[in-house]
Amino acid sequence: MAVSSLMRLCRRGEGFQTYRTGNNKLGRIGARGVALGLIFGLLAAGALAQSPVLLERKANRTLKIPETPPSGGFLTETAFGSLRFTDPVVITAPPGETNRLFVVEQVGRIIVITNLVNPTRSIFMDIDARVSGGVPSDERGLLGLAFHPGYSTNRLFFVFYTATSGSTDRLSRFEAAPNNPNQGLPDSEVVLINQRDDAGNHNGGDLHFGPDGYLYVSLGDEGGANDQYDNSQRINRDFFAGILRIDVDKRSGSLPPNSHVAASANYAVPPDNPFVGASTFNGLPVDPGTVRTEFWAVGLRNPWRMSFDRPSGRLYVGDVGQGAREEIDVIVKGGNYGWNYREGNIAGPRRTPPEGFVAIDPIYDYGRRDGLSVTGGVVYRGDRFPEIFAHYIFADYGTGNIWALGYDAVGAVNVRRLAGDSGITAFGVDPSNGDVLFADNGEDRIKRLVASPNVTGTPIPTLLSETGAFSDLESLKPSEGIVPYELNVPFWSDHALKTRWFAVRDNDRKIGFDRGGNWAFPSGMVWIKHFELELTRGVSESARRLETRFLVRNTNGVYGITYRWNDAQNDAALVPEEGFDETFTIDDRGIPRTQVWHYPSRSQCLACHTPEAGYALGFRTSQLNRDHDFGDAQGNQIRALSDAGYFETRVEDIHTLPSAAAADDSSQSLEYRVRSYLAANCSQCHQPGGPGLGVFDARLTTATSEAGLVNGDLLNRFGNSNVRVTRPGAPDQSMLLRRIATLGSGRMPPLASSVLDQAAIELVAEWISSDLANFQSFAEWQTEHFGSIDAPEASATADPDADGTTNLLEYLAGRNPNSSADSWKVSIQRAGDAVHIQFPKIANRSFEIQVATDLFSPAPWRPMNHPGNKPFFPAQDSVGVFQDLIVPGGSIFYRVRIATP
Repeated sequence: MAVSSLMRLCRRGEGFQTYRTGNNKLGRIGARGVALGLIFGLLAAGALAQSPVLLERKANRTLKIPETPPSGGFLTETAFGSLRFTDPVVITAPPGETNRLFVVEQVGRIIVITNLVNPTRSIFMDIDARVSGGVPSDERGLLGLAFHPGYSTNRLFFVFYTATSGSTDRLSRFEAAPNNPNQGLPDSEVVLINQRDDAGNHNGGDLHFGPDGYLYVSLGDEGGANDQYDNSQRINRDFFAGILRIDVDKRSGSLPPNSHVAASANYAVPPDNPFVGASTFNGLPVDPGTVRTEFWAVGLRNPWRMSFDRPSGRLYVGDVGQGAREEIDVIVKGGNYGWNYREGNIAGPRRTPPEGFVAIDPIYDYGRRDGLSVTGGVVYRGDRFPEIFAHYIFADYGTGNIWALGYDAVGAVNVRRLAGDSGITAFGVDPSNGDVLFADNGEDRIKRLVASPNVTGTPIPTLLSETGAFSDLESLKPSEGIVPYELNVPFWSDHALKTRWFAVRDNDRKIGFDRGGNWAFPSGMVWIKHFELELTRGVSESARRLETRFLVRNTNGVYGITYRWNDAQNDAALVPEEGFDETFTIDDRGIPRTQVWHYPSRSQCLACHTPEAGYALGFRTSQLNRDHDFGDAQGNQIRALSDAGYFETRVEDIHTLPSAAAADDSSQSLEYRVRSYLAANCSQCHQPGGPGLGVFDARLTTATSEAGLVNGDLLNRFGNSNVRVTRPGAPDQSMLLRRIATLGSGRMPPLASSVLDQAAIELVAEWISSDLANFQSFAEWQTEHFGSIDAPEASATADPDADGTTNLLEYLAGRNPNSSADSWKVSIQRAGDAVHIQFPKIANRSFEIQVATDLFSPAPWRPMNHPGNKPFFPAQDSVGVFQDLIVPGGSIFYRVRIATP
């Protein structure tokens, strides 16, 4: 957050006067500041004009890496040998397991496949005698299975089935045998919901635990046709036509369900469910005591299979239509998906909705030309097929079409057909490799999606020496038009030494510059990153070349490839699409240890290089704003790129641009160094719209007080109600620290890293223990000094001690708002032809001097462009003294902006 102090210098003869007009908030509270400094007017401009030419832009004509990778079609093949299943409707695996798979048979059996390389089929649990339906053309039966997030220790799993007793839809909990992980216990059943269902179709019944640890349940509209039971637009009747979200652990703070004959005391309702306390629905009044608060979303007809995409947190549903449209929906909290007023994107059987009705359109729907009955699918996150990575794979039961649907952060959708196979009733994921699996009801088999051998397009060179990237491979001298660059805070890569280059192949292609956000890159731009690893830590002569990676921008996004250096260290070969691991023995200061190096799959490149992150993670202002040795001269990289013509428009005010701070730069504040580390290592996922599920915002442009970092809530606290993203003064209750200090499945960033970043761990631990122990939000500061945030004298713009400094500025400067003797002051003096500005510089605050000559123009203020005015968050208090040369004529106004990280 930032505010400014304003002064006016009237240039009338030799005299001057100053006065404070108040403290002016820049934008909203929490807008980021940039820093402090001074300027020497025309002298500074002249110095910039006389600076040496650092870089000459040249087109690259040597690269043989295709702009778009070669691609092929897909086929389907039988998985797991000759194993057969009776009416399979669910394919799933317990969380964290990689060598077991479970298949639900609609007739009432759960099958477990063990040892997926040499698969064996056995019955995990048989409740056939309790299950009604499960015959051809009957949608009843055993329909859902979900394993508890803590299944490895509590052995709990949940099923949804149509019970023979009274034709009811039943949600129940079971346990696995304590001494036999491949045996469920039928007698352990605990019923959660038991509701009468008068039809044999539209049961839904799919079950999934969300990233938040709650159980989501899909429900049809009870059946028949045209919503004949009138269930679809109701939240105060029964459990039909929507998605439920319930708390099976009955956590502290969760609520009991409202009374209903189908409900029980064996679960609770999350307090943030959208219809808790609802008194209206579709603009019409409802009694809050009769609302089914279990609902998460409504307006679905027959949601046949749903799934969570874990990295993005999206819940996808395939909703079967009536007679015209099939649809794919992304489910959001409180969403109404239209049935029966809508069927896909057209009108439904009930024509006149109430005035308060607002429907969410499907992200994709299709008509009878393409299919008859949609089967919801899964998002592919495996390593073998990068061209469908992060795509939602779904099918049509009637026509057998299998499609891949791309859905980006701004809601753009693209769909293409991959293959065909009839009678697909469910999708799943092979836990051993991420392959897409599906249940073929016609053949009673589990199948998988595989690549066709027919590939089209320009092939990728098989050797690094064939790429045209280097004119001399031995010295790694880049070819003409390939430019080296450096970062302020490199991404952690297990102690690897990294060298970086980029190329924009044609000189007419430009980069869109952005001061704080993502840059816009032209199609055909290429980034190259080379990795070496010291086999004896600290001995540069022991470094071994490991791999050289390429990232290529095209109209579809980016794709990545990597080359592994051979034992002779004279060339590198293209790594297979799925990547692989290699083991090295490292002499770590006299102690031998084994280090696994992971060569990433092409899909893993896409997991981090996302649209939300701007594709090229380090190629941004805060990372490139530093000096670099260009051979003939040394200077700022962004200025060099701008002068060479790489940007669409020239970048001005270079000295006012933000820079990330290295972890070992003790001149900068601990908090800013932590934020710089998080921006480099976490922001690709943890930002709005990113796969971090909104837990916190790691971007440097978001103030710590607004980033969800301090006491930020978590989707899953793993049974410890005290744990937060970070808890001030409590490292042991700070999930952020736990994740970066963990190897294996809990590791963040979620990479194949085998070495902990001890420097980062110590940095974050010190921040939580020391700085955050004294962290105080503005609201807490208001309460401390005024008793309440609502007190009149507590407002951000109030000045209760009449010292000319607002409360917000007093808070930022660490001053007492009730003492006029304790205020943050800026002084200004004239000395000959110069103006001297002086003020206290406070640790962990940035200061920026801004000037204006006309306060009434639309944008009067601009930062002073001088090295001393660069963004900086000092580690220690000091005094800032700055000078500006007087230019005759008119008036000039000064203000100083103070901001937090």
